[in-house]
Amino acid sequence: MKIKIVNKIVLACAVAVVISSCAKKLDLYPTNDLTPEKAYATAAGYKSMLAKIYGTLAVTGNVGPSGSPDIGGGLDEGSQVAFIRMFFNCQELPTDEAVVAWNDQTIKDFHGLKWTSADPFLKGIYARPIYNITLINEYLREATDAKLAERGITGTEADDIRKSVAEARFLRAFNYWVMMDLFGKSTFITESDLIGAYTPQEISRADLYTYIVNELTDIESSLAAPRTMEYGRVDQSAAWALLARIYLNAEVYTGTSNFNGAVTYSKKVIDAGYSLHSNYRELFMADNDQCTDELIFAINCDGLHTQAYGNTTFFVHCSSGDDHNDYGVGGGWYGYRSTKGLADKFPDLTGSTDSRAMFVTSSFGVSAPQIEIADIGNFSNGLHVNKYRNIRSDAGAVSDPQRNFSDVDFPVFRLAEMYLIYAEATLRGGNGDAGLALGYVNALRERAFGNTGGNISSPQLTLDFILDERARELYWEGHRRTDLVRYGLLTSSTYLWPWKGDVPSGTSVDDKYNLFPIPAANRTANPNLTQNAGY
Repeated sequence: MKIKIVNKIVLACAVAVVISSCAKKLDLYPTNDLTPEKAYATAAGYKSMLAKIYGTLAVTGNVGPSGSPDIGGGLDEGSQVAFIRMFFNCQELPTDEAVVAWNDQTIKDFHGLKWTSADPFLKGIYARPIYNITLINEYLREATDAKLAERGITGTEADDIRKSVAEARFLRAFNYWVMMDLFGKSTFITESDLIGAYTPQEISRADLYTYIVNELTDIESSLAAPRTMEYGRVDQSAAWALLARIYLNAEVYTGTSNFNGAVTYSKKVIDAGYSLHSNYRELFMADNDQCTDELIFAINCDGLHTQAYGNTTFFVHCSSGDDHNDYGVGGGWYGYRSTKGLADKFPDLTGSTDSRAMFVTSSFGVSAPQIEIADIGNFSNGLHVNKYRNIRSDAGAVSDPQRNFSDVDFPVFRLAEMYLIYAEATLRGGNGDAGLALGYVNALRERAFGNTGGNISSPQLTLDFILDERARELYWEGHRRTDLVRYGLLTSSTYLWPWKGDVPSGTSVDDKYNLFPIPAANRTANPNLTQNAGY
């Protein structure tokens, strides 16, 4: 199943409408190196372009790991224009779940919560969703009935293109959600806005929230029924999962909570026929495309066909060192670890009690000094995460014989998150069932502990418990920063972790760091963009 879509991505990379930024204007006036008339001349061209749209979440350009990046502007293709890697840096590095030993430009500023509007990594993560959205808008302009008729595309081929419009709109909504969550507002363009015809406007967080919700509810009936699409493509359950996530954070995004919405849409996913995969570890292995019982939507990564240094290839390399064979790669990058804050969430670090504790405990030991991180630049200091492994559960060979690039797909939505959203939204006053909420959390713990020994009782199901359970279940999946913001803990002194605020024991920081700044380069290019407070 994975090969089908990645081969389409390869084709897309060959014929894509390549949208690149002008030298001095990163997010504004992209140009077409291949005209829409050529790219969309046939039904096969549409399929290639749809694959390219999906592929922007996994690859960085059109020729593999380097050489023809989607986004220029002096950014590093491997580390600064790759969606998964940049999203991880924004969602995990500022928290207790990740630290980095490297001195690459400003990368250490993320865990220190001291970034600025000149940060090149932020320049990249602002540009990537806008590039993706620009590509999607072009697809929507070319997928109208009038365009299909003009090109003589009819019958089932035309029907398939019409159906794909809802998928494209979902992916646009997803990219705008990234902007809303990270930056609080965004450059705003739709298919009605022609490239280069005008300077794009800015949309506020509240208005962007309304736009995304309206888009997702509008396309709901046009998307395929849950679990009926080929693996790697979105269906109704993906839209429901994104709505559940957005509604859980509605108070952060708009000032008004919507926990009833979070309950409703998480339950839609829960009732859609998914089940918890029996083996947690297999969800993050090289053949996790077989875990369709739990995975709702995953970004396809393939060691031969979607080579990039910023998809899950990043995960399996950056967290490994001399023990790289345990990660299924030919060599380690000696970079990313976690902190004692995450270590303290588990009863032990060996995985013998809670199987979700996937850490390397042999190469560097688990002594207090190592976990405490006396020196943030020393890779041997810290808790070494072994969650993503480029190893197949069936012991088969991975696609890249050199093991340089990863086959592990990145889970965007999975059932476990929906269980936790339902439970938290219910506790926060949503119209869920408390008994069901407890049952969902205990289902996760029964899988983790291998029996009912990890089950909790109703009085133990508190908001603090759910936050810790989210850390145990979802660490390194791109949730932690959003969770800590929702709980009011990212910047405050209420919860500290090692090197928070660039202090060994941790310290509070300015509340402005609950949002990232709008990159200075974008504001220079577009006078319609305003800066977030405090920057």
